[in-house]
Amino acid sequence: MRAARLIKMVLLLQSRPSMTAAELARELEVSERTITRDAQALSEAGVPVYADRGRTGGYRLVGGYRTRLTGLARSEAEALFLSGVPGALREMGLEDASSAAQLKVSAALLPSLKDASRTAAQRFHLDAPAWFAEPKTPELLPAIAEAVWDDRRITARYRREETELERELEPYGLVLKAGVWYVCARVIGPAPERGPRSGPFRVYRIERFTSAEPGTDRFERDESFDLPRFWSEQAEQFARSLLRATIVVRLTEAGARRLKHTVDPLSAQEALDAAGPPDGEGRVTLTLPVESYDVAYTQFLSLGPEAEVLEPAQLRKRFSDAAARIAAYYLDAATRTDKD
Repeated sequence: MRAARLIKMVLLLQSRPSMTAAELARELEVSERTITRDAQALSEAGVPVYADRGRTGGYRLVGGYRTRLTGLARSEAEALFLSGVPGALREMGLEDASSAAQLKVSAALLPSLKDASRTAAQRFHLDAPAWFAEPKTPELLPAIAEAVWDDRRITARYRREETELERELEPYGLVLKAGVWYVCARVIGPAPERGPRSGPFRVYRIERFTSAEPGTDRFERDESFDLPRFWSEQAEQFARSLLRATIVVRLTEAGARRLKHTVDPLSAQEALDAAGPPDGEGRVTLTLPVESYDVAYTQFLSLGPEAEVLEPAQLRKRFSDAAARIAAYYLDAATRTDKD
């Protein structure tokens, strides 16, 4: 445990000019007193850790000290080769850079770990696109990806319904969701109103871009921007924005179990948690937000007799009519079979 912490401490100091005891303690989840003892232990082991005193002081490595990747365990070495997504890197135009990086890492590993890339590839493969969907790489993805990595503004035109709009964007990050590429970007306002960080962050589907021209100037990134958190919040807001109608439904135990596989899982769980106890027949009644009554009709048909829609009345009538038609089909079939 301590050995792993000492290695991580060296790597942290190697990646930054200096770090305070408080910063190291926060990164390594230990006390500042432990950091002091660890720094002394590293120094005694021959690692040139130097402590600067004073208010602006901290710990740093001296003499251009660099550690080699000889302290990696097999699981750590294999994890390195799982960190890249080959298909996504290829689509962004980064396949050559990724290959070169992996070769350099392989060259630095101990002989016993040389097969880490092969063993990792044999044990994990990411197939990002959804089933029954033909993945298509947006033509402008490499140019947008280059702007993301280089912190360059882009002037982009994109389709929104029947219109085409132009925006100046600061592209902060790319997201690949179920085979579809998105860019998370800050919108830059008109020149008279433009400030260093004046516009909102938005999500754009890259296949809707008709042009994307990188600018010559780099923008200053907002270091507080957290791409995974931003995407998670936006995705949740988008999913909830689609739920514009409400129904009341009565479910059997089997229907309640299958509900999260039929509608939005989060909304389903919230509705189940808010529902009262089962009635005398073991069924629960709950109020559920849905995208529309047409969508709800399609979704709840798949539950068959495990779900009874109570409200609204017009949707209940659609299910009643459908049930009558289905019953008639099977009764007619049974009658024909008996006559035969």
